[in-house]
Amino acid sequence: MTSGIALHGGPDETGAAPHDFSTNGNAVGACPTAVAALHTADAAHYPDPRYTSLRDRLAAFHRVAPGRIVIAASASEFIHRISAAVAQGGGRHIWLPAHSYGDYERAAQAWGLQVLRAPQSHEGAALLWCCEPSSPLGQAQAGLALHASAGSTCVLDMAYEPLRLEGRASLDAAQRNCIWQLWTPNKAMGLTGIRAAYAIAPEDTAAAPLMQRLERLAPSWPLGTHGVALLETWTGDEAQAWLAQSLQTLRDWKAQQRALCASLGWHGLPSDANFFCARTDRPYLLLAAALRAEGIKLRDCASFGLPGFVRLGVLPPQSQQALKEVWTRAAASAEH
Repeated sequence: MTSGIALHGGPDETGAAPHDFSTNGNAVGACPTAVAALHTADAAHYPDPRYTSLRDRLAAFHRVAPGRIVIAASASEFIHRISAAVAQGGGRHIWLPAHSYGDYERAAQAWGLQVLRAPQSHEGAALLWCCEPSSPLGQAQAGLALHASAGSTCVLDMAYEPLRLEGRASLDAAQRNCIWQLWTPNKAMGLTGIRAAYAIAPEDTAAAPLMQRLERLAPSWPLGTHGVALLETWTGDEAQAWLAQSLQTLRDWKAQQRALCASLGWHGLPSDANFFCARTDRPYLLLAAALRAEGIKLRDCASFGLPGFVRLGVLPPQSQQALKEVWTRAAASAEH
């Protein structure tokens, strides 16, 4: 990947694509309870700078002590902040999975940390990044239990756990209690434009010095009132019931989308999440401009170390049909 340029899916200089397969938010739509909370959020005043009530709600939701909750402006903001904190503490190396979200490496390079990447050993790494379901593959992460018990600072990115459609988590609650957990509910709530996240520190008191550095590095009010409203809603029964119902819809759409990709001659990879990777029958980048002109956007996986593959978030059947029609037409035009 190119360290100086952040590569992401989603809107570009021309706006949002009508059929945007390049991002992994909940395609069922925005959680109605969360939308209502956003409309009534008091944006005329600062939130509590300590986020006392929010911390208490998140702690109760996860059944942990409030002191273990770290409020973050976004997952990416926390990734950069904990990388800085590890560097301040004398860390020199981080370890990454073979394929992973690019901000882990960008943050490490920004703070002068050297990157070890699987299949290299994590021995000597001060910070280990894990993600399950993984990005971009949506799969279980190999060796996760071993990484979690490595004795280094291990962060498990839980961005897609709420959108798990298949399989089971590799770690139980007791194992997760021993590592950092990073949660970004905006994807599950279908509201990725609201930037809000939080981390849960390990139960072990050895994490206290890192916690202190994280607090010192935090900006004032990392969350505005709308971010607070989203996270508060996320912890409620109504939002969780809506999410559970949406997952069944996504399972049905995913099965249809995988079948459609197979009909195009694409080779889809296994995935437990609301997205999957596929090797296209011809290079995506040759057709990307034609697809984008007709409202279709996919996520090229070359920056993830998977050239020849695209990542597709699961979208409704009408978007899937648009993909099939536009791809078939663009491929035919490219042959002439």
